[in-house]
Amino acid sequence: MKKVTVGWFEIPVSDMDRAINFYQKVFDCTLHKLDMGDFQMAMFPGEGGGKGAEGSLVFNKEFYATSNHAGALIYFSSEDVVIELSRVEDAGGTIQIEKKMISPEYGYMGVFLDSEGNRIALHSMS
Repeated sequence: MKKVTVGWFEIPVSDMDRAINFYQKVFDCTLHKLDMGDFQMAMFPGEGGGKGAEGSLVFNKEFYATSNHAGALIYFSSEDVVIELSRVEDAGGTIQIEKKMISPEYGYMGVFLDSEGNRIALHSMS
């Protein structure tokens, strides 16, 4: 059976600078902002080489809208979801689901709303 994996993701935002600030605080990282006229992107740091999908924040009034608490759910990998969840509210987001066990073999998850109203999830094995 063919394996299907995510190769790239984009998180729609309505205020790029606010969203960059939010994600940099929650994930303790630096995003690289690109201004392409009517498109703006902010790239998450990635490891390449097939370890997880890489992606960006993206803004364009005509082609992207935030999820407003619905739609697809992106899971970011974490060492322990408590780490990022502990930063969400100070960064301007809202925790929807605190750290919760999925099962012993699948680990833990947590869900938050980002500064733009998108639902984002976290996953860790511990």
